[in-house]
Amino acid sequence: MSEIKKAVLAYSGGLDTSVILKWLQDTYHCEIVTFTADLGQGEELEPARTKALQFGIKPENIFIDDLREEFVRDFVFPMFRANTIYEGEYLLGTSIARPLIAKRQIDIARQVKADAVSHGATGKGNDQVRFELGYYALEPGIKVIAPWREWDLLSREKLMAYAEQHGIPIEMKHQQGGSPYSMDANLLHISYEGRHLENPNAEAEESMWRWTVAPEKAPDTAAVIEIEFRAGDPIAIDGKAYQPHELLAELNRLGGMHGIGRLDLVENRFVGMKSRGCYETPGGTILLKAHRGIESITLDREVAHLKDDLMPRYASLIYNGYWWSPERLALQTLIDHTQRNVNGVVRLKLYKGSVSVISRDSANTLFDQTIATFDDDGGAYNQADAGGFIKLNALRMRIAEIAKRKLKKTKG
Repeated sequence: MSEIKKAVLAYSGGLDTSVILKWLQDTYHCEIVTFTADLGQGEELEPARTKALQFGIKPENIFIDDLREEFVRDFVFPMFRANTIYEGEYLLGTSIARPLIAKRQIDIARQVKADAVSHGATGKGNDQVRFELGYYALEPGIKVIAPWREWDLLSREKLMAYAEQHGIPIEMKHQQGGSPYSMDANLLHISYEGRHLENPNAEAEESMWRWTVAPEKAPDTAAVIEIEFRAGDPIAIDGKAYQPHELLAELNRLGGMHGIGRLDLVENRFVGMKSRGCYETPGGTILLKAHRGIESITLDREVAHLKDDLMPRYASLIYNGYWWSPERLALQTLIDHTQRNVNGVVRLKLYKGSVSVISRDSANTLFDQTIATFDDDGGAYNQADAGGFIKLNALRMRIAEIAKRKLKKTKG
């Protein structure tokens, strides 16, 4: 342990990382640098600076960085160009934040000449893999300190006892009746784990949700909004241009007030267990629906199908922590190439937990009304051509059936 002289800790100021900060000081006796990322979690981050100072961290060793714009522009939007969903439901709100945190943490380690980085991910979770794959991809020789794999504070109760013993403040919010929820928030989502959610047969408490109203309590009048896309990315809502992080924040507000984006999910962690979590992703849910809406008229059929074939693989790469891998970068190049003509506007209806596309328009549309019409198309489409097409596509099945009948007749 003595070979580590300086370590950069991903520090939220919460219970886990505050305990880790003290534990690192007592165990490794190295200089600590704290890094707190503002990803739009909606909470005041300056208390993290105050807590770090209380632990004796030098002011120049405290980094609190606003990464909201980079997060949405360079991570969330590229992921949404692929219509990315993991296991059919999860919009990867936690997963997509980890590579950015790892990137900035390594940048700081280089800047302050640290020889180690540390994180607060548990030894049971996915995040330890995501963080560390990012660290090693960007700085192959970096040392990693993962306290949850080293110490014996393996429960929330032990953490709180350690915190009390060392005078570490404990956040009491949502703690009635037991330990706090394990929560993760950023501009894309907020997640909840732990407490009675560990029982998949227990319904989530209504008081747990922070961003969304219950769908049954949402307004009785639907809201109609219009989202404009350019090269696959949203750029405006109802004609008003937004920066990426501002646009997602506005969609979160609109979706939340209409009860959109709640999810109760049992997912398959790649560390080998099933895990239950609840998520709120109002803006992301709207964006996914809108993006597929504009792609429906601007993407070639086979290109769209190819994207759908590749999406589960792309989603798994993000979920499993391979954002910086050559295969994810290669897939991103292909996905971005398909988005060159994904331009136009989509109108959506938000109503009591649901979001639906009601119209779409684009200068790059591939929809030809003169061909698609059920009325007289003026000869634009020769329906008689379909007969030969169908027969040719049926030929192999006709041959197989004829052969089967011949064999049956021979045996008979």
